Amino acid sequence: MSGIEIERRLPEDFFAAALRDDVLKGLTAEPKWLPPKWFYDARGSELFEEITRLPEYYPTRAEREILATRAAEIAAVTRAETLAELGSGSSTKTTLLLDALRDAGTLRRYDPIDVSEAALLASGEQLQKRYPELTIHAVVTDFEERLAIPESAGARLVVFLGGTIGNLLPEERSVFLARLRAGLRPGEWLLLGTDLVKDPETLVAAYDDAAGVTAEFNKNVLTVVDRELDADFDPDDFDHVALWDPAAEWIEMRLRARRDLSVRLKELDLGVSFERGEELRTEISAKFRREGVARELDAAGFAVRHWWTDEQARFGLSLAEAV
Repeated sequence: MSGIEIERRLPEDFFAAALRDDVLKGLTAEPKWLPPKWFYDARGSELFEEITRLPEYYPTRAEREILATRAAEIAAVTRAETLAELGSGSSTKTTLLLDALRDAGTLRRYDPIDVSEAALLASGEQLQKRYPELTIHAVVTDFEERLAIPESAGARLVVFLGGTIGNLLPEERSVFLARLRAGLRPGEWLLLGTDLVKDPETLVAAYDDAAGVTAEFNKNVLTVVDRELDADFDPDDFDHVALWDPAAEWIEMRLRARRDLSVRLKELDLGVSFERGEELRTEISAKFRREGVARELDAAGFAVRHWWTDEQARFGLSLAEAV
């Protein structure tokens, strides 16, 4: 058995310092915002897994459909020896690619990259049972701020699934993709998942489900801030809001104050006031068109060689070569 290697690329105080910095910047901005990365404590991760199983939330099912259909083709085209995954989480969809690369006879190593060491260990242990000869080299890092693709002797395929790239603003995507390209050799590959522009009713429902799971997930960021920064947010003081911005072509998730209120964050020595109806943006989720994806990848130094969608054309996977 090859075992699981853990490479830690974050300083000890990274999370505490990053949270303090983000919250201070976001809550003193106009309009106010908080970044979506802080949804994902243990409870937030559980809620997101629940969201992926909701009838309204199509992206996970649509992407899995594409992977199930195209994994063998992806393996044949890339001949990758190392599969590196950004934001790997539970790695559930990744097994489709790992199976295909193993069956093609090229798979040697899997490099999951995530901020959560606990998630990396948990998924790594499960994958080790399924692929006992596979070397798993897990990297603990924040891929937005400290992107790091481990060196590998063989050809690499980097995967970034789930439409997560849509959480970045356009200028942030440009920087991210350029950094990613700089870490790859010509001829190596990127498999990118992107949610596609579609009717607003379907899009909004995916972020405002009837059961209220996404609302609880959205409000969880306030619970995280309360716990980590000794704040006194009351999630019940806010309504969950999901809106489609047709000009920017993205969904915005917000929290809307139900009344005039003040919040104290003792760890930051900060007081923040909200007027009734004032909104705090917690996430954008950009939706894409094929030509836009190709344009952004081209600007970063990638050439799209294959483009696939699910049968209903709700979600896109692009396989791009570093050039």
